[in-house]
Amino acid sequence: MLTFLHTADWHLGQSFHGQERHAEHRAFLAWLLDTLATRRPDALLVAGDIFDVVNPSLRAQGLLYDFIVAAHERLPTLDIVLIAGNHDSGNRIELPAPLLARLRTHARGRVHWRDDGGLDTRRLLVPLTDAEGATRAWCLALPFLRPAEVTGHRAGEAEADDYLTGMARVHRELIADARRQRAPGQALVAMSHAHLQGATVSEASERPIVIGGEEAVSAALFPDDIAYVALGHLHRAQQVGEARIRYSGSPLPMAFSEVDYAHQIVEVSLDGERLSGVDALPVPRPVAMHRLGPAPLEHVLAELEALELDDALPREHWPWLEVRVELSAPMPDLRARVDAALEGRPLRLLRLERRLPKVETENAPERIDLESLGPRRLFERTWQNRWGEPPGEDVLADFARLQQEVMDDDGEASA
Repeated sequence: MLTFLHTADWHLGQSFHGQERHAEHRAFLAWLLDTLATRRPDALLVAGDIFDVVNPSLRAQGLLYDFIVAAHERLPTLDIVLIAGNHDSGNRIELPAPLLARLRTHARGRVHWRDDGGLDTRRLLVPLTDAEGATRAWCLALPFLRPAEVTGHRAGEAEADDYLTGMARVHRELIADARRQRAPGQALVAMSHAHLQGATVSEASERPIVIGGEEAVSAALFPDDIAYVALGHLHRAQQVGEARIRYSGSPLPMAFSEVDYAHQIVEVSLDGERLSGVDALPVPRPVAMHRLGPAPLEHVLAELEALELDDALPREHWPWLEVRVELSAPMPDLRARVDAALEGRPLRLLRLERRLPKVETENAPERIDLESLGPRRLFERTWQNRWGEPPGEDVLADFARLQQEVMDDDGEASA
């Protein structure tokens, strides 16, 4: 028997509408430490997006490394496996790998290719051992695959020229080597940071993992002899088609649109080569989140007045607040009226959204909300307006590559 905990999408260092969430992340990691000590699993798998940005603050990095040290002190035989997500820098995740290995922590940030063009699969195969040190499973630790890492590598006479082909090849070679490596009775556990077809995406908080029509990949990449697939990237906890293929979801809401999600980690049990149990462990919410409206101001203020609040909470644990007001006419003093209603109440207003009435006029230009539109749709509309026809697939592919490069380099200029 072997048990492990599956979690993902910690987003340490996240700036939430300009506010840091250090206290919430610290509380979650403290709870996770206690859960590890109570449940005593054999391993902990963290399926990417450990940090929120590629250049996390020293404070955010300190949270991770303090947690790893404390977990090793409390459970010296615990195996920890970390992979980079699309928010992470793969190089940064791997930089302390030699030191982390002394704490039984395996950090994998990128895939590597051998001189002969083959995938270096052995560094992605991590043995998971029980309390007696016997290998009970192999973790296929596959970090987020950026297009530049998986395209253009030759495999005999065939060449992976597109993202999906490259993705399929990486999975195929890694799984084949894992099958050769394992002994009878040892399970295979895949960990990946990807968007699988058929999975439910959050309303506003998840950055597209690969821009363009290539984003979602097939669950068929994980054949039946993979006992469990530990996924990261999507913040809503869910299974994808089968009980063995799961997103753990994020432990904290990353946006107000996620306020009603059941945030959790997953406890997984293996019996030999097969999955024997999956249990969701709810994560306590250290800071409440309230989303009021959309409704006319009088209704929103009544909702606000009805909130039950704890005046004894320290400020860093005051609830986050989003207010959405429907307006029938301009209201220049809206913010002042909301601030007056909040006076003396232990709440932190992060977002005030004004919802204006829709005015239907025959020749009026369509009102565009740039935040909800997104870069790709904005580009398509701009191209259509300029040239009188939608952009072709080759143009969209070029735009996708350019946007991916910008996303990957985000924050590097300030390093």
